[in-house]
Amino acid sequence: MSEPVALRETTQLVLPLDLFEEFRDELNGRFTLTFFEVGDDADGEFVRVIGSPVEIRDASEFLSSRGVRLG
Repeated sequence: MSEPVALRETTQLVLPLDLFEEFRDELNGRFTLTFFEVGDDADGEFVRVIGSPVEIRDASEFLSSRGVRLG
């Protein structure tokens, strides 16, 4: 059986709120994603971007091509 951590890594991105706000409209328009759980951690507010492994991979590539470092 797959480990939950491995599944989360392929089905979600965690972005700082300010970075998410910068790309929200483009992410929403280009990909089938759900935006969830604005919360706080040691680094400030964040948003979980959830989708299928294919959508998350494509969204990650989209963000990377715009200079966003993930992970």
